[in-house]
Amino acid sequence: IFPTSEHAFQALKSWHEDDWDKIIKCETAGRAKRAGRKLRIREDWEEVKLKIMKEIIRRKFSQHPDLADKLVATGQKELQEGNNWGDTFWGISNGKGQNNLGIILMEVREELVWANKITKEGK
Repeated sequence: IFPTSEHAFQALKSWHEDDWDKIIKCETAGRAKRAGRKLRIREDWEEVKLKIMKEIIRRKFSQHPDLADKLVATGQKELQEGNNWGDTFWGISNGKGQNNLGIILMEVREELVWANKITKEGK
């Protein structure tokens, strides 16, 4: 069990339980992120990090229906992870970036919409 999505993401960079313990004990998501920079990174990290983030986001919204409702309420709007610290992989900074977190959020939103549709049709 991780206190935040950031804690989960940072911990999953490593295969080592003691690294996980260090991350879980961090008091804030920001501290977890900083601690994640010091972990022994798993060899396949670059290949799996997008899949891991998507699963973390799925679980976050499945565990927090109030947040899922807010995500679904964004409709078909494009979601962007805007930032001013230069992260162009997960977000967009100064108008440039891959926006991978925004893309994942939109994909999970679509999954939630379909799940709601199926549930309503099944009743």
